[in-house]
Amino acid sequence: MTPLVGIVMGSDSDLNIMQAAADILQQFNIPIELTVVSAHRTPLRMVDYATKAQQRGLKVIIAGAGGAAHLPGMIASITTLPVIGVPIKSSNSIDGWDSVLSILQMPNGVPVATVALNAAKNAGILAAQIIGIANKETSAAIHAYKTLLQEEVLEKVEGLKGKFFNGYDR
Repeated sequence: MTPLVGIVMGSDSDLNIMQAAADILQQFNIPIELTVVSAHRTPLRMVDYATKAQQRGLKVIIAGAGGAAHLPGMIASITTLPVIGVPIKSSNSIDGWDSVLSILQMPNGVPVATVALNAAKNAGILAAQIIGIANKETSAAIHAYKTLLQEEVLEKVEGLKGKFFNGYDR
């Protein structure tokens, strides 16, 4: 099956974070590809990846990067596909803020959707929502997932009843 979402990261050390995007997309039965593409160490590979992504059938790219975190923005500067950036708190990071700001502060004309620090799962969900615009099965799977989240919270509300003041019961 042709991958619809590309997941790239600047280093294989980011896989422990980016795996969450792959897992949730696989849960939604969205075919993915996953690889390492470094903006600094393999810039020609990055250009080739981003240039050919759409013709390979990708609809969305999730790019995770730590430190200076140039990968998401550089890919977004090359492709017209939506790019979702995942800032990663890496070993050379300033508590992750350098990554967050590098991905978040893109110039006008080169947008990158940015999720929270290490929030690859949210990037996967956002990619699925983008795919779901044109795919009824994916849209239904996301709806079921969000319904499950709601049910989990309501179960917790029921578990709290009688233990604490129940001033709000909707």
